[in-house]
Amino acid sequence: MSITVFPMTPHLGAEIGEIDLSRPLSPADVEAMKQAFWHYGVLIFPDQQLTEQQHLEFAKYIGPLETSISVLNANDEKLRVPPEIADVSNLNARNEIWGEQSRIRRLQMGNRLWHTDSSFKYLPARASLLYARAIPPIGGHTEFADLRAAYDALPENKKRMLTGLVAEHALSYSRARIGFRDFTEAESKNLPPVPQVMVRTIPENGRKSLYVASHVGRILGMPEEEGRALVDELLAHATQRQFVYTHRWRVHDLVMWDNRCCLHRGTDYDDLRWKRDMHRATVSDIANTCEQENIEVTAAAAV
Repeated sequence: MSITVFPMTPHLGAEIGEIDLSRPLSPADVEAMKQAFWHYGVLIFPDQQLTEQQHLEFAKYIGPLETSISVLNANDEKLRVPPEIADVSNLNARNEIWGEQSRIRRLQMGNRLWHTDSSFKYLPARASLLYARAIPPIGGHTEFADLRAAYDALPENKKRMLTGLVAEHALSYSRARIGFRDFTEAESKNLPPVPQVMVRTIPENGRKSLYVASHVGRILGMPEEEGRALVDELLAHATQRQFVYTHRWRVHDLVMWDNRCCLHRGTDYDDLRWKRDMHRATVSDIANTCEQENIEVTAAAAV
């Protein structure tokens, strides 16, 4: 039986049925899943019983796996999960709820800002696959915003102005928005600012998409204050209610989203009371966005 696709909205988000991700998929199901993914941007696979390895094997259908930035500080505290999985839970290495002053807690509070995964890496993320092992009874939803629809809704003069612009992304920029500056030496060394285009083309369907996030610190060639104001304006535009789908988690949901054209953020919950055990596999993009759009950034980066 082929997969079934149930749209959550006409253009963003669809639930996928008749599929067991713990088993190898047929070529026909892989192709049908990918076509739904390119169209809807966010896919929900309910009631999946997955080991960590099965989670990673499914992610490989979309592309090569990223290594989590947590490995940069692996000597500080034992990781709960394999290095290819990002631990976005509120649990320490002993599976206990973290303390109020936990450094990782303070760092991960930035996940409640609108962002796209790994845009702060020179090779950004193509897709993320988040699997729910335990969820809080209240809150802890994830919101997604459609950057394709947001681009389409821009006035033509704004589209022309954004064409060819390059922004500088860094994890330190987004965390500065929440007052976090406690980066380790390894993080500071290995996560420098990187260039990414502000408008990109999704190759599978030819659609234009904004590419902005809380990780943006400046726009190359533009005064810093003016650039930040533009980024904030675009984030506010892209996250209007008509562009947003809110996912209310169920245990054993796997949700996959296209980082090239979707913003996302986690919503508030009582993280000092309720366990939220979430594992994310992340798939790398094929190249830096500037390379994909054939934009030279060497000269602009010096401004």
